[in-house]
Amino acid sequence: MQQVRVTDVQALLASFGPDTRPVILDVREPWEVQTAALAVPGVPTVCIPMREIPQRLAELDAAQPILGLCHHGMRSLQVVAFLEREGHADVYNIAGGIDAWSREVDASVPLY
Repeated sequence: MQQVRVTDVQALLASFGPDTRPVILDVREPWEVQTAALAVPGVPTVCIPMREIPQRLAELDAAQPILGLCHHGMRSLQVVAFLEREGHADVYNIAGGIDAWSREVDASVPLY
């Protein structure tokens, strides 16, 4: 299980080659995303609530690096483990989630 601290996300994203396009997988509920969205320039965010991941697995490219995100990092941790079991090799959990992002990286992201 690969974990990445919120303060190390930019460095991880920069480490991917120019032909590699990572994606942030936000597994929070729609109301949570509306409350506090994460936008990283140049990195698309795919919002699929945790409970919908098994049914929507085909929407995720197994060859694409995926950074899982939730509120505090526990749901995304479970989703990243699930993705690894399903054959996704390059997946990371953003430890601390959007809460840590707001506290340590970007205070303009609302806490909830």
